[in-house]
Amino acid sequence: MSRPTQVTIDLQALRDNFALAQSLAPNAQTMPMVKANAYGHGMVAVAQALADTAPAFGVACIEEALELRDAGITQPILLLEGTFSADEVNTAALKGFWLMVENQPQKEAIINADIAQRVNVWLGVDTGMHRLGFAPQEVAGVFRDLSESRNVNEQIVVATHFACAEDFDSEFTDKQLATFHKTVTDFDSVKTSLANSASVLGRPDTHRDWNRPGYMIYGASPFDQPQENADKLKPVMTLSSAVISVRQIDTGEAVGYSGKWRAERPSTIATIGIGYGDGYPRTAPYGTPVLVNGIECPLVGSVSMDMISVDVTDLENVAIGDPVELWGKQLAVNRVAASCGTLGYELLTRMPLRVPKIYP
Repeated sequence: MSRPTQVTIDLQALRDNFALAQSLAPNAQTMPMVKANAYGHGMVAVAQALADTAPAFGVACIEEALELRDAGITQPILLLEGTFSADEVNTAALKGFWLMVENQPQKEAIINADIAQRVNVWLGVDTGMHRLGFAPQEVAGVFRDLSESRNVNEQIVVATHFACAEDFDSEFTDKQLATFHKTVTDFDSVKTSLANSASVLGRPDTHRDWNRPGYMIYGASPFDQPQENADKLKPVMTLSSAVISVRQIDTGEAVGYSGKWRAERPSTIATIGIGYGDGYPRTAPYGTPVLVNGIECPLVGSVSMDMISVDVTDLENVAIGDPVELWGKQLAVNRVAASCGTLGYELLTRMPLRVPKIYP
């Protein structure tokens, strides 16, 4: 019998979430983001599950794109960070990858490449996030240079990325939107792309030719409060394990490394076969919710590499082998992340290889 820790990936929930994204913007093309191993869900399996309905896929780098091609994915694949060396332009042309262009060296590498096939280009605009993209005053010139290049296909997509789309109280998205509109106002019939998960769900005024949902298709909400569309999402990843030991301790006894947590009453402590070596956050504080037999129980003691401890005093008949959910269908990953002072994005994407993925 193998160690009970595993990740279960619900591919039907994935497809349902992607269909929701499409339904919210029926006049747009919806490109699922599968970078970072599909947010920890398994990039190849996710792309294969969406291959019948996704018009293209988004990745961070050419290594991810090549992995998808090698797995038989035939759709266009957008390299969101563009190229990192000039030779990658040749590979992109041969493999049908689309290239984000966000700086002058990337532009020059495309224009100067010796390629037989033209490449599809997305032009990144920095509308205020100040991470990637050309300044608005540079965009017209860059667009002209790319449009005149024999290496670039005719239809260039102009794109930006929102910094605060999940915060409906922030005015920053409106400022970015106004900057973007001003930047492209003189372009003739240009294709554009703006919306990420939060704006697909909650800002229909940002839906353009291409939308780029990521977090939402994995069934997690980008918002920290209920939201009508986000509440329809179905969690795709469930991280689970089992009780591997149960013991009774007296008042005042400590649990785990450093001995800082001590029982305030006679307690029943269950040891669970999962730790930070399995992607469970080492920073999880005492009281972080864990589901044992479907009932919330508090984490106690320090998270170790392979194990955590949970106070199950208020449960009846806890035994070795009882099921445990760390996050998933019954316990939202955002709740666990909030307890740990981080984001669900981080917990999902840093899932290590040691944990087997099950695709039922």
